[in-house]
Amino acid sequence: MKGVVYRDAHPVPWLHLTQMQTQVRDYVAVMGLTVAIDEAEGYAFLRSRPDDSDLDGPAVPRLIPRRSLSFHVSLLLALLRKKLAEFDANNSDTRLVLTRQQVIDLLTTFMPTTIGEARLVDQIDTHLNKVVELGFLRRLDDGEASYEVRRIIKAFVDGQWLADLDTRLAEYAAELSGTTAGPH
Repeated sequence: MKGVVYRDAHPVPWLHLTQMQTQVRDYVAVMGLTVAIDEAEGYAFLRSRPDDSDLDGPAVPRLIPRRSLSFHVSLLLALLRKKLAEFDANNSDTRLVLTRQQVIDLLTTFMPTTIGEARLVDQIDTHLNKVVELGFLRRLDDGEASYEVRRIIKAFVDGQWLADLDTRLAEYAAELSGTTAGPH
């Protein structure tokens, strides 16, 4: 019940989950959870059920914690999601693999230029490690520092998430410029 089940990494649990979807959905519903299964992409995970005031009975406590992400981690997730969308549009391969240097190049544009290059790379490595810890990237043991972008990023970084990020960025930019952000 903890983490993501991938078809390629967990073949036996994946088989059981796909064969017993109805029973699993009923079982976790009692705990206020839903099962998100993407058979096309090959992953499944548990998600908290949306807070509905229409539900009968007592409220169920949140079992899956919400995590607040830093600006640069959110930005890295958005950039990785964009990279995955571009990759899917232009390639027939199923795995997007990026080197550490490619990720550094992606983020460098958005990092402050007032710090030294070594410190900048250290900060990017910290953000990169957080994204790995969250499960959106997987380190590859290929002799060089490279990462596979996990397709589960599509389930979390969707159009709504990107729109929310855009809104927060607009508010942040307005705050920096000394104006208030109004409706667009």
